[in-house]
Order: sequence, then C-alpha cells, then structure tokens
Amino acid sequence: MSAALSLILMSLLVVTALAATFSRDLLAAVIIFSGYSLVMALLWQRLQAPDLALTEAAVGAGVTTVLFVAAIFKTQRMEEEAAGDEDEGEDGGGEAR
Repeated sequence: MSAALSLILMSLLVVTALAATFSRDLLAAVIIFSGYSLVMALLWQRLQAPDLALTEAAVGAGVTTVLFVAAIFKTQRMEEEAAGDEDEGEDGGGEAR
C-alpha cells in the first residue's frame, strides 16, 4: 500500500509540474503550482521529513502562491492590450461605403 501511494503521489507530482509548465493562463499556472507544492509536502511527509513538509507547505503553497497572485493582479495582461488594439483598428475604415 505504501509503495502504491508513493507512486500515485509521484505521478501526480509529474502531472502537476507539466500542467503548470504548459498552462497558458498565469493564474491557472499559479494555482496548479500551489497544488504541486502541496503534493511535494505530502511526499516529504511520506519520506519522514516533517520539517521539510511543513516548510514546503508554508512557503511553497502559502507564501509563494500569495506573492504570485498579487504580482499577477498588479500587472496587465498582454491579451487584453492586444485585443483592445485590434478592436480600435477594425472600427475605423470598414464602415464608410
């Protein structure tokens, strides 16, 4: 049972790492990264390293996630700026016939 649980957690760790890497939305990537940190904390606990598990849960899933989310909300998204520029260009020339 313990080997199967470790294998499941390691597989979930790989899946969350790949999902965070290939996610196109920054907020989704941060949330997935938080899940990665929580799975990593569970693995540290399974390896009988409770000090590392607590540190990973507090810093990796807690503080880092809050800082990343704050940084995302304080910046502008490139898609929104690009969409606004495209809308302005379409309205100008095509209506007067």
